[in-house]
Amino acid sequence: MKQANKPANLNRREFLGLTAGGVAAAVMPLTGCNSELAGRSAAAATKPPNIIFLLTDDQRWDTLGCMGNPIINTPNMDDMAKNGVLFKNAFVTTSICASSRASIFAGQWTRRHKINNFGTHFSEAALAQTYPMLLREAGYRLGFIGKYGVGPKRDLPVDEYDYWRGFPGQGRYEHKDKDGNYKHLTQIMGEQSIEFLRGCSKDKLFCLSVSFKAPHVQDGDPRQFIYDRAYKNLYKDVTIPTPKTAERRYFEALPEFLQTSEARRRWQIRFSTPAKFQESVKSYYRLITGVDVVIGRIRSELKRLNFDDNTIIMFTGDNGFYLGEYGLAGKWFPHEESIRVPLIVFDPRASRSRRGVSCEQMALNVDIAPTILELAGLTVPEQMQGRSLVPLLTGREPKWRTDFFYEHLFKHRTIPRTEALRTQRWKYARYIDFDYEELYDLKNDRLETVNLAKDEKYEQTLKSLRKRCNQLLKKAK
Repeated sequence: MKQANKPANLNRREFLGLTAGGVAAAVMPLTGCNSELAGRSAAAATKPPNIIFLLTDDQRWDTLGCMGNPIINTPNMDDMAKNGVLFKNAFVTTSICASSRASIFAGQWTRRHKINNFGTHFSEAALAQTYPMLLREAGYRLGFIGKYGVGPKRDLPVDEYDYWRGFPGQGRYEHKDKDGNYKHLTQIMGEQSIEFLRGCSKDKLFCLSVSFKAPHVQDGDPRQFIYDRAYKNLYKDVTIPTPKTAERRYFEALPEFLQTSEARRRWQIRFSTPAKFQESVKSYYRLITGVDVVIGRIRSELKRLNFDDNTIIMFTGDNGFYLGEYGLAGKWFPHEESIRVPLIVFDPRASRSRRGVSCEQMALNVDIAPTILELAGLTVPEQMQGRSLVPLLTGREPKWRTDFFYEHLFKHRTIPRTEALRTQRWKYARYIDFDYEELYDLKNDRLETVNLAKDEKYEQTLKSLRKRCNQLLKKAK
């Protein structure tokens, strides 16, 4: 079989011809934006910016061209990185949608906001201290589109937004318009984003939060990753390399409670044969490319409406995702595949020296809210535990975190609860319900394959990391 060594099997003309009605043009990155905006950047920087926050669902850090993926087609994400700041070490503090999204809204660890299931919502007081509500109080026009992810339908903050197209639960990908024509959810969300922008004016700042369902699976549907039919031939003729850790010996090295976990059950559905693996990963990639197309459309509309010179776009994911590594699927556990996400901040007002910057410092989902608030010129509430990324975005060199605490407290019969410490070199993890620990040397074992927790040579390292994990756990409360 042919090994992939190019972004996709389609040539550019074929790729741009995937769909009609302007989507093809939106696939193209907005090249040349630096020179066009250079003259306007200085003036724009003197006033607060508009903000667009884009969130994907289950997109891991290495599924962008700008993060070194040679197969996936993400020209608009890549262009934002080329002209913005790319965080190469971005993580979530809890790898499950409800908790992670609550952390994004509130800038807090799960231990503090206490949303660790699908039925808990923000209290009225807690909601008032989330980044959207603080921006509204400051005079921003608010829009929300997509998967809200925090609390049941009856508790969604519909009336708190000027424009609401959010939905509870997971939503569904396939829809029909009023004429009975097929429409994919990602395309619909793109149209809603443009509708929101067309309702904005130069006289009032805006913040639009778009929470895509993609590339999350469609629960209960045997097709799992239901991509837009327009992309059915994308990646068709390439072969996705199988992860090294997908070899059975790595699965057999796992403790029994992971071998029989929900992650293994879902692996059977998605990755248990070479054919399933190829189709699942290609479909996952197609969903991501669909989001990239919508990002291009949003950016084109910002330019058409003359909002582009003063609108910051922040892009990230709510958690990572196993693609068969260790014989697992889903997320939840502390492996890099599960906890590491993409993060790009594109600020058209930034100086040329801050374009195309790669940032190695650890950024977390709890940093999103403080960053948005500081960008808007607002005070960050004391109860927010994350740190604003603005100093890193502007080229300053503050003393920065060298480790962080990870927690996953969601109660499920076959998803073990976990706590972990991730440092620049080490990964310490413990499975709360099974009194089981892991220790990985990420410098020499990047793929986390050799558990050193019971190796006497690392006894002092284990004790030190365990102590640090306990310290950060207390701070997370």
